[in-house]
Amino acid sequence: MIKVLIADDQALVRGGFRVLVDSEPDMTVVGEASDGGTAAEIAHATSPDVVLMDVQMPGVDGIEGIRLIAADPSLADTRILILTTFDEDDYVVAGLQAGASGFLLKNTDPAQLLHGIRVVAGGEELLSPGITRRLIARSARPGGSVNHDVFAQLTAREREVVALVARGLSNEEITRELVISPATTKTHISRALAKLGARDRAQLVALAYRHGLVQAGE
Repeated sequence: MIKVLIADDQALVRGGFRVLVDSEPDMTVVGEASDGGTAAEIAHATSPDVVLMDVQMPGVDGIEGIRLIAADPSLADTRILILTTFDEDDYVVAGLQAGASGFLLKNTDPAQLLHGIRVVAGGEELLSPGITRRLIARSARPGGSVNHDVFAQLTAREREVVALVARGLSNEEITRELVISPATTKTHISRALAKLGARDRAQLVALAYRHGLVQAGE
């Protein structure tokens, strides 16, 4: 059973998501919150698998709520999906860098929303990796130089894999690109995550752009 926490300041939106999620046999809503602070408190008490987090909320906003959840050791396995609209690019970038695992558009199709929850709950790829890459690229390292100190502990192959992840390639595409096995691809990604202290692929992408391993437009 996938446990879902819904954080949005609009009761009507929360209610709509609750009905949708609770209608699925493998999902259940464990709580609702109208701001980021309350979301973090409820998450600590309920240990949800996925948090649907709005960003623009009064009081403690969604970005700070993401930071609070990401900083809670007891919630290391909780994944956060930002609920956003097309005109909130800055919030999406900040949210991903704060620890979110991806994002969903508020007007997404219900079936896609449910699929997205399942994908993230299973620890799979970022949602909409191409769009996420475009957003994070806006925070690329000035001047295009690589901060070699950040990536010094990675092997050459791990650097290569991280760069491909940042360019939006899925595990399957990386496997084909490098002519390696799927298990080897997963191992390289897992080791890169551990060495760089990244929570998930979203933070891996953010690090790659922020420290120049990949340049915007590549």
